[in-house]
Amino acid sequence: MSLVETHAADGIVELKLARAPVNALNPALCGDLRTALAAAIAGGAQGIVLSGGTKVFSAGLDVPYLVSLGDDRAALMAAWEAFFNAALAIAESPVPVVAAIGGHAPAGGCVLALCCDYRVMARSEDPAKPYRIGLNETQVGLVVPIGILRLMQRVVGVYRAERLVVAGDMVEAERAERIGLVDELVDAEHVSARAREWLSQLLRLPQPVMRQTRAIARADVIAAMQPEQIQLPRFIDAWSDPSTQAALQALLARLGK
Repeated sequence: MSLVETHAADGIVELKLARAPVNALNPALCGDLRTALAAAIAGGAQGIVLSGGTKVFSAGLDVPYLVSLGDDRAALMAAWEAFFNAALAIAESPVPVVAAIGGHAPAGGCVLALCCDYRVMARSEDPAKPYRIGLNETQVGLVVPIGILRLMQRVVGVYRAERLVVAGDMVEAERAERIGLVDELVDAEHVSARAREWLSQLLRLPQPVMRQTRAIARADVIAAMQPEQIQLPRFIDAWSDPSTQAALQALLARLGK
């Protein structure tokens, strides 16, 4: 059974990440996302909504799984390639994709959202516990690939992206909207509906012209996700560094509590 649920209506297909409990991105989920996206486009979808869970859109890469691979470089390469290929598939989509972010979106969850055309994020019902989004890789000892930095720079600007990415900052939803990291905040129950509304407005435009203009405007997104901008072998080298492994073990200890 697929780890991505598909719901279609009025030319818009919603792809819902469905790997409990937090949509951790392992190769199976990433593969199912690519398959579901390709099937939706082949089936004539005019727009895509990418959604996840309530409270957590996606917690990012499945760190326990990756750590379990140990020193198996080939398996690590395959796991990371599955993720970056899924993100590239979103970036390359010939039809617009909106991220319906129902909760936290750290690391890989943020990357998927950045590859989309537009980001609608939920407000937390508890102001004392806001939802957050960001690239927190440096907090667990990982280097952010240059292509992913380019995605962040594209939406928040060069200097602000530097500050966020170097610090591994997880940005509260209200601030994320102010700085352009997300486009809209809505109540949690309206996230997917608002994503559909935005797409519907876009789809009222003459489609060939809209799609051609969109392709020109988003060429930099696709360029950012090319292998030479990710430099996966170098990324895997950094993953194996003892300081990175120590930070990852500390993360696993926190997750286990």
